[in-house]
Amino acid sequence: MNKLVTVYGGSGFIGRYIVRRLAKEGWRVRVAVRRPNEALFVKTYGSVGQVEPVLCNIRDDRSVFNAAIGASALINCVGILAEVGNNTFEEVQFKAADRVARTAAEFGITKLVQLSAIGANSTSKSKYARTKFSGETAIFTHVPKAVVLRPSIVFGPEDQFFNRFAAMTKISHLLPIVGANTRFQPVYVDDVAKAAVFAMHGRVPSGIYELGGPETKTFRELMEKMFEVIRQQRIIVNVPFPIASAMGLFFNALNTISIGLIPAQITRDQVNNLAYDNIVSHNAKGFTYFDIKPVAMDAVLSEYLWRFRPSGQYEEMKESAKNMRL
Repeated sequence: MNKLVTVYGGSGFIGRYIVRRLAKEGWRVRVAVRRPNEALFVKTYGSVGQVEPVLCNIRDDRSVFNAAIGASALINCVGILAEVGNNTFEEVQFKAADRVARTAAEFGITKLVQLSAIGANSTSKSKYARTKFSGETAIFTHVPKAVVLRPSIVFGPEDQFFNRFAAMTKISHLLPIVGANTRFQPVYVDDVAKAAVFAMHGRVPSGIYELGGPETKTFRELMEKMFEVIRQQRIIVNVPFPIASAMGLFFNALNTISIGLIPAQITRDQVNNLAYDNIVSHNAKGFTYFDIKPVAMDAVLSEYLWRFRPSGQYEEMKESAKNMRL
């Protein structure tokens, strides 16, 4: 059997963990990314020549096709949280998924795994959620035996969630959030990677799987847990949805006027998405199909959020010394 897998977006947050697991299993991995020179770190995941980053524009048919030549399986991890220039939700999360699926069908590849997201819905007010659903539909249209994974919010050392809000505590005693009562089921990044590799082997039936961690908490509760880890206390300010929506419009306009030079702190689409709970649906297929017991946040958060503590890596030493004096 040809042991070559192409991972589109394999240098991203989730993708790099998938690539690392594939390399450990002995697979040759082709990491298809926009900027191969910025993805050279993935080469260290395997032996010399085992993991190779290659140039791929996910918006171009020929580029996607070339990256799949010789592969026996494809995994698509490409996704965006906000639109930037030509990388719109429509292009990246729908048309690109359709492009990968058509490529798989053309090569006769039946092992296809698509990373989507909980909340994917054709009727959602969020364009992010609608295009995620459209991408899933395109995948199954061309490759009926494909597997789609829908994780809740993903946490880990490189995440854009806990790291972002922990950094905000460094500059203000107020922490503004939108949707304080919206519920999430955070899932550890490597658990998602395990599921993706498991699915690639064809060990689960085709279909959609929703992946959530062992804890369900509101946005406010997640921030309070983060405060405990970083030994900080801040005042959480819940921004009402109408005000947040207006802020999103303003930041969208500012981003457009600046030609993308000023990133939007929050977009209206993100506000729309935060209005819905981000948890595993009742009766949805999940981690039990992969024989995976998801890791709890307490086991991981302190491993990478320690740098946001008042004394960083020395905080626990100071606490220990204080106990000794007592």
